[in-house]
Amino acid sequence: MADNSPDKDKVQRSGESFKNIFKKTFSLTKDVATHEEIQYRLLSNGTITGTNMLVMLCAIVIASVGLNTGSTAVIIGAMLISPIMSTILATAYCVISADFMKMRRYLLGFIMQIIISVGASTLFFLISPVKEPTAELIARTNPSLFDVLIATFGGLAGIIGQTRQEKANNIIPGVAIATALMPPLCTCGYSIANGNWLMLSGAAYLFLINAYFIFLSASVILVILRIPKTQELSSAAWQSMRRRMIIAAVIIVLPSIALLPNIMG
Repeated sequence: MADNSPDKDKVQRSGESFKNIFKKTFSLTKDVATHEEIQYRLLSNGTITGTNMLVMLCAIVIASVGLNTGSTAVIIGAMLISPIMSTILATAYCVISADFMKMRRYLLGFIMQIIISVGASTLFFLISPVKEPTAELIARTNPSLFDVLIATFGGLAGIIGQTRQEKANNIIPGVAIATALMPPLCTCGYSIANGNWLMLSGAAYLFLINAYFIFLSASVILVILRIPKTQELSSAAWQSMRRRMIIAAVIIVLPSIALLPNIMG
């Protein structure tokens, strides 16, 4: 015999109400900006210009000085100035929107930023009289699974903030500080200048973790937001791309898991 008691109906309504409240509370689409606005923000901020490159050179020098002197405040300042994260978010947008022509352009710009950053910091540390590695430099050479988590959730916060109707201008600076893209690149420059290849491998790996998992988490949110595609791709093509991204993530994260006991110990 069916139970149609008022108490049961009240429980069902309460359950549905809680479910609706939960959905509304954590909805990504409730206050999302238009697709046109998201495209403009991400692509314009990530465009490589002479101004951006000059700003980045300033960030490189500031970060290198901070690392060389062990000044946390100076390093934080450099991370706030650096525009490199915007290029990663723009690349993620191009991948998800299947605009592969623009993707190659932003990816090339990203590679240029890396080369210039490492080259300029190498020059700085070659002429710097301080040769001993500071604690700030050493801290950028021991990546672990914790750094994967920081980059992932930092990337999620960054792309969510950039896709809101009212852009959260305080999020990107916070993400830039948390994920620390510029200091590992400058540490690579220090390592090259001083011939310390073990430090170079650790710093380069930390940068790879931060850059890739920011890219990956941004891509996930853009997929959820149903960013329009510039061209039609087959289901098999999208599955192949997703599979390659997941495989790359696994390959990148495995060494960080192996290094975790060293960090904990």
